[in-house]
Amino acid sequence: MFPATTYKGKRLAVFGLARSGTACIEALRLGGAEVHGWDDSAPAVEKARAAGLPVSDLHALDFRGLDALVLSPGVPLTHPDPHWTVLKARHAGIEVIGDTEIFAREAAAAGARMVAITGTNGKSTTTALTGHVLLEAGLDAEVGGNIGKAVFLLRQPVRGRVYVLELSSFQIDLMPGLRPDVGILTNLTPDHLDRHGTMDNYAAVKARMFARQGSGDTALCGIDDDWCAAIARRASATGADVRAVSVTGSLADGISAPDGVLQDRRNGALLAEIDLRPMPALKGRHNWQNACMAYGAARALGVGTEAIAAAMLRFPGLVHRMQQVARAGRIAFVNDSKATNADAAEKALSSFENIYWILGGIPKSGGIEPLRPLFGRVARAYLIGQAAEGFAATIGASLPTEICGTLDRAVAAALRDATSDGRPGAVVLLSPACASFDQYPNFEVRGDAFVRAVSQLPGVEMTIPGDAHAART
Repeated sequence: MFPATTYKGKRLAVFGLARSGTACIEALRLGGAEVHGWDDSAPAVEKARAAGLPVSDLHALDFRGLDALVLSPGVPLTHPDPHWTVLKARHAGIEVIGDTEIFAREAAAAGARMVAITGTNGKSTTTALTGHVLLEAGLDAEVGGNIGKAVFLLRQPVRGRVYVLELSSFQIDLMPGLRPDVGILTNLTPDHLDRHGTMDNYAAVKARMFARQGSGDTALCGIDDDWCAAIARRASATGADVRAVSVTGSLADGISAPDGVLQDRRNGALLAEIDLRPMPALKGRHNWQNACMAYGAARALGVGTEAIAAAMLRFPGLVHRMQQVARAGRIAFVNDSKATNADAAEKALSSFENIYWILGGIPKSGGIEPLRPLFGRVARAYLIGQAAEGFAATIGASLPTEICGTLDRAVAAALRDATSDGRPGAVVLLSPACASFDQYPNFEVRGDAFVRAVSQLPGVEMTIPGDAHAART
């Protein structure tokens, strides 16, 4: 925890008393601000009061005496209806901001730099990969925001420190002063429309990543969807160094990796090339896009191409997201427990061949029928949980299946068959395409159980720690 001195002497209301809200209150108070915290949840209010935080009923507080309302990003700002605190703030004519806006002001005042990352998909992996590359290259870097630590739980901003922050559209909506040194927009597909109302509104919020940038700043924008392509064109008017990113085609001016080989070109000249295909944690086109973004950010901060490639090769991946956790000879074990529906599982199935696929749990609407075109990549399927019989019927005679019921049995059976078959590049893949709640409280616990089961197999060499706690950290 560190003081937020840019609001010294100011009066602020903070609505939302979860982890980021309470950390923000402490930072503001340490920095000399007068703070009034509140929440619609009575237990949250009582917990904050018991912890000694300044709590005031914002219903009764006159907002005209405040300088700002700090709103939790999960609280509606515009849709479906503005929260009652937002209406009070607007009536009083005070700004509505988030903790990330306050943090950004602290970072700018201290001379720290910011890499800000958003998008519908890929932002968490891009954030983690960028932070990993910068740290491996010896930069003083911190990773947080919508991934990992709340911003005021990071180390205090100092000159030269680099903050790699994942930002959701909710957070950007509360950052009127956002101007990152490196801004990244991965891609856009319809999402959170209950919060933003329309796709136009959602895209407009994401576009704010680049709106205040100027000379000396870098904008990395995917152009493989029409929404982002339009945003990239508009960003060129800001004066920032705009780098287009594509994994569907080669770019004469930009960063591309359509075949898994990253190429950085300016005006047709090849500046750098990195073969992403051997990277164990960067399989699949979606991860190639993440790698292009991380490469662009690292280059903008002065990291050399060879150092970037070496760091990417050592990137362990995000826990539970296509994470290679072990090997048994030539057989790899991959934890993709976060794939709780067919769309998510499709990315893993598209990224490997000779797959020994563990799937099942509580099925989502549509089941695994949309994955049928990828069954040819699967050597055998091992079914667990409530979906086992239904999925067996869907698969039918398309490929060999075994109803194992439990995850430990499925892991053992998959290793048995992969060893017996002797296929090159075999992958035992947990990508359930299902929710976990029939057997596990969440996908994290399910992924930890997979790691434990794999660690107990004979002849397995773990590439991450085998116990559940270590797998999470």
